[in-house]
Amino acid sequence: MTNEEQTSGPAQTKIAEICRWLDSALANGDRCLVGITGAPGAGKSTFAVELADTFGGAPVVGMDGFHLSNDHLIEMELIHRKGAHYTFDAWGFVALLQRIRWQPAHEVVYAPVFDRSIEDSIGSALPVSLNDRLVIVEGNYLLLDLPPWSEIGSLLTRSVYLDLDEEVRLQRLIDRHIAFGKTPDHASKHVAESDQVNARLIAESRRHADWFVRMP
Repeated sequence: MTNEEQTSGPAQTKIAEICRWLDSALANGDRCLVGITGAPGAGKSTFAVELADTFGGAPVVGMDGFHLSNDHLIEMELIHRKGAHYTFDAWGFVALLQRIRWQPAHEVVYAPVFDRSIEDSIGSALPVSLNDRLVIVEGNYLLLDLPPWSEIGSLLTRSVYLDLDEEVRLQRLIDRHIAFGKTPDHASKHVAESDQVNARLIAESRRHADWFVRMP
C-alpha cells in the first residue's frame, strides 16, 4: 500500500504545474523557499537538484547537513539508527532556515553540506544570499509534527511531498547502502529495521504538504 493510500493529503500534482507556479512567483519578485520531502529513497535529492538547475542553479539546503557526527552517535549508542529524526541537530537546522527566511540584504548565510563519501557533514560549505530568489530545502522531516521540526512548515513558501513505487524505493535504498560499503545482508537489514521505521513516520506528514508528486 502506498503512502497516498495510507495518509490523506494533497492531490497529485504535475511537476510542470510546480514550475509554472514558481515562474509566476519569481517573476512577481517573490522570494521562495520550497521544501522537498518524502521517505528515504523517494528521489528527493535528485528532484531538488533538477528543480534547482531548472531555475538557474538555485541553492539546495539539505537537512542531511545537520546529521550528528558519527563519533557522537557511537558515544550515544545510536549509530545503528543514523537517519532517525532524533539523530539530527534539528534546532540548528530550524535556526538556519529562520536566518534564510528573514535574511537581510547584507548577510550571507552559510549552510553545511552532507558528503556521502565520508558519511559526515562539511560546515559552512554552501553560501546563500538574498540574491538567491529561490532556495530549495530538502529533507525527510520537513513537515513532521514533532518539535522543533514542526516549526519548519511556517518557514517554507511551499512544500512538495514525493512518493515512489514501494518496491523501487526499497531496492534503491538497498543499492545505495551497498554502494557505500554495506554488505547486501547488512543493507537489507538496515532498510527493514531503520529506513522503514523512518518512512512510516514521514508518511504521516504528507497531509501537511502543498503539492504531492508521484515520481516515475
